[in-house]
Amino acid sequence: MNSMNIRSPIVSVLGHVDHGKTTLLDFIRGSAIADKEAGGITQHIGATEIPLDIIETICGSFPSKMTIKDILPGLFFIDTPGHEAFTTLRKRGGALADLAILIVDINEGFKPQTYEAINILKMYKTPFIVAANKIDRTFGWDAQENASFMKTFKNQAPSVQQNLDTKIYELVGTLHQEGFESERFDRVSNFSTQIAIIPMSAKTGEGIPELLTMLMGLAQQYLQQQLEIAIDAPAKGTVLEVKEEVGHGITIDAVIYDGILKKDDQILLMTPNEIISTNIRSLLKPLPLEEILDSKQKFTQADEIVAAAGIKLVAPNIENVVAGSQLRVARDDCESVRQEMLEELGEIKIDTEDDGILVKADTLGSLEALVNLLSDMDIPIRSANIGDVSRRDIVDADIVQKENPKHGVIVAFNVKILPSAAEQLANTNIKLFKGNVIYQITEEYFDWVNLLEEEKKKNWLNSIIKPAKIRIIPKLVFRQSKPAIVGMEVLSGTIKKGSTLLRDDGYIVGIVDNMENKGETLQSVTKGSKAAMAIKNAVHGKDFEEGDELYVDIPENHYRILETQLKDKLTEDEFDTLNKTIEIKRKDDPNWGKTVF
Repeated sequence: MNSMNIRSPIVSVLGHVDHGKTTLLDFIRGSAIADKEAGGITQHIGATEIPLDIIETICGSFPSKMTIKDILPGLFFIDTPGHEAFTTLRKRGGALADLAILIVDINEGFKPQTYEAINILKMYKTPFIVAANKIDRTFGWDAQENASFMKTFKNQAPSVQQNLDTKIYELVGTLHQEGFESERFDRVSNFSTQIAIIPMSAKTGEGIPELLTMLMGLAQQYLQQQLEIAIDAPAKGTVLEVKEEVGHGITIDAVIYDGILKKDDQILLMTPNEIISTNIRSLLKPLPLEEILDSKQKFTQADEIVAAAGIKLVAPNIENVVAGSQLRVARDDCESVRQEMLEELGEIKIDTEDDGILVKADTLGSLEALVNLLSDMDIPIRSANIGDVSRRDIVDADIVQKENPKHGVIVAFNVKILPSAAEQLANTNIKLFKGNVIYQITEEYFDWVNLLEEEKKKNWLNSIIKPAKIRIIPKLVFRQSKPAIVGMEVLSGTIKKGSTLLRDDGYIVGIVDNMENKGETLQSVTKGSKAAMAIKNAVHGKDFEEGDELYVDIPENHYRILETQLKDKLTEDEFDTLNKTIEIKRKDDPNWGKTVF
């Protein structure tokens, strides 16, 4: 039987650039190192583990006040702050991070990336707390280094306290709009339904004792089962990055969240098209901070690693492994593990709809986020894959574009456009939306689709035949027939090439074949202007006379659109001409243009 153990909760910090993600992590690490007991802090690849005793040193009496029992070994902070790392670090059916800190500059409030981060937290259903950072920047604040929020807040002037509370309630309002109930942490009555907001400063350390205490409390209350690991079970992890490391060749940085990883283990990994099996050559972990300073080496070899841990490993044939994909140790169950991994790949890589857009992303997690978001927006997806935009993608999108311009589109998140693809793209009408904020790319696509729809409607409305009237100018008949060529003046509306002309007794005269003025060919002529006009199928003296007033013939279905959608767009003289045209048409058919119910 596997012996169970409780691992440290994995904590990720998300938020807008410049709102203090890195400063917060640096402060927590820095306090631990500055404290002489820092021997306990463990540097991992892509993560830092802060043991419980150091957290207690930073937090003072807070954990005991909140009756936090000593069952958690500490907190495991993902070092790569930002939602790119958060979406990359995933496990099947959710985020790898057990908890998140959404950091917001209390003076600036929510920014585009804050909204992006909260939407991603919502998607993965990750429990989080809000760190309302930079309280030391609020007007009149008297900073007290490393103090708890409750202590420093009591010592502020009443107007400063009031100002801070106002800013907190602005955050409460924004979170409410996003579907979350929230409150300042000391006023939260139910941590399972309300988000705790912790006012703090990553610079002065104020409020950090409460921030860490809240994380520990949440983990203990809601995540104990999730944090149970079988120490001797085969390891499960997520690939953070595949990169070249001097002296080691191609390496994989990964976070192990369950079980144990041994140096001679066989591991299964994902590439864009298949599951590969390989053997670990070496397991590397960072040297303790004090040793890195004395040595040129950054890593030390390990024989085995127990979750939770960030690790670098060297193995053959790993150059195409996908960031955000699973790393699994296979012992006697290689085939069933492979099947599980293939299923997961199939869940995300969709290739079902014949008509839809193409989606490309850098990692499995961001692909998942993009696909979910586009599905929520009811946007059909033809294929969704990991990797740079290739020539093949452009060719595929071009096929769709010819059928449906709206879907001949590539949405690309955080990936490059390969040179052959760029060349192909230049010869097509494919729209490419790329960037590194998921919500921005999808919004741009959405705006473009709306623009396309408006354009389509505009073109459609422009193609509706509108009322117009012309007069054949006496003594200016240049040719009698085949076609008849006359001088004419537009009395009302705009006459266009291709219009059918009508006498006031309903007789069809002919079709406007061509119009010219001073040698220039005209597609349309507006009220008050004169031009020479060729009328196809018309004979002067038989179908029309000099001085005749002729009307543009309006098809009945066009009249209905004019009546329902364009009536207010007609000028007064066009309106009069329309009424005259209706009169002419109804001489022949009394019900012409009348709606039949």
